[in-house]
Amino acid sequence: MLDTSQLLVLAGAGFLAGAVNGVAGGGSLISFPALMAMGYSPIAANFTSALATLPGYVGGLAGYRDELPAVRPRVPRLAVVSACGAACGAAILPAAPPDQFESVVPFLVLVSVVALALQESLARRIGRDTAAGGGHALLAGHFVVAMYGGYFAAGLGVMMLAVLGTFLADDLHRLNALKSALSLVVGLISALCFAAFGPVEWIPVAVMSLTGLAGGRSGVVLARRVPPGSLRWLIVGFGLILSVALFVR
Repeated sequence: MLDTSQLLVLAGAGFLAGAVNGVAGGGSLISFPALMAMGYSPIAANFTSALATLPGYVGGLAGYRDELPAVRPRVPRLAVVSACGAACGAAILPAAPPDQFESVVPFLVLVSVVALALQESLARRIGRDTAAGGGHALLAGHFVVAMYGGYFAAGLGVMMLAVLGTFLADDLHRLNALKSALSLVVGLISALCFAAFGPVEWIPVAVMSLTGLAGGRSGVVLARRVPPGSLRWLIVGFGLILSVALFVR
């Protein structure tokens, strides 16, 4: 059983993860290590984090409801790719030996951190002329990102936004709305697979889900008013520390 202080830590981590996902993506870099700090194994923390951050995507999507009509035509095709990629990634994880997953986690966290660090420079490219629909390259890149998200959720939003911004010339807020919708698809498919086959800790899921929903909505409000640069670099620093700690453990 978790004591009051642990529940408060999880509640705070869930809110921050939801808010960060609403601002720029990368919220799982908060929820995942918070769960590991509670003593859960990397696999249990990954499964639990994937389910716990799902309501945060709902909150973020609600916050971008004004931008959704502009990106809705792109959603169906990319949603199918998201579902297929997430299912592939989620199927790989339970089949892999636990020690293999633990050995690759530091590298996955590091990849997520690097993607987050590069997000600002990638976002500057959004305004350049690109193919209107992104074509097959967009679908292939998005499938890889969705498969990564099904396997390891941390940094999913960051990588997804980077791919969308590379192939689609559009406003950053509209791309964030598209990212929120597609992240919800990936998260939902992963959650269904993990709930059925994975070691999920349901008390942390309940606590972090409730606060994450509020955090996702708050994050969108913050994204509209505050430049996300400071928050981005704070998470990058935190992620680097976590990655180093995971490498040396």
